[in-house]
Amino acid sequence: MLETNLRVQPVIPDQEVATLQRLPYFLGVSGQTVGATGLSMHLVVIPPGAKAEPHMHVGYETAIYVLEGKVRTRWGVGLKNEVVSTAGQFLFIPAGVPHDALNLSATEPARAVVARNDPAEQDNVVPYVVNESD
Repeated sequence: MLETNLRVQPVIPDQEVATLQRLPYFLGVSGQTVGATGLSMHLVVIPPGAKAEPHMHVGYETAIYVLEGKVRTRWGVGLKNEVVSTAGQFLFIPAGVPHDALNLSATEPARAVVARNDPAEQDNVVPYVVNESD
């Protein structure tokens, strides 16, 4: 038997929210917008030359699909590892891995769809302090 309160819901990502990562997010699917219980999916726009604050996600994984631009993601202890993602590529970030992201263009924004297996993902974002001794 199908629950009568379940429904398919469209979401237009036109509401920008501030995030702990200090990047503009446009709300998509989440617990807040549609009552999702196991995931969130948003649009992130990284302005030209902008960078996310170093952080990690406690208890959930992140998948990113780059729509436009070229983004360098530093990751791991001391953010000593890095990978560059371009339009058409996916990026996977395991739970608890410190990281940041930098738009490598000084003139064009980078855009990506970000999905997480947490419907309230901003509740579990933790700042990461890079120690020079790491």
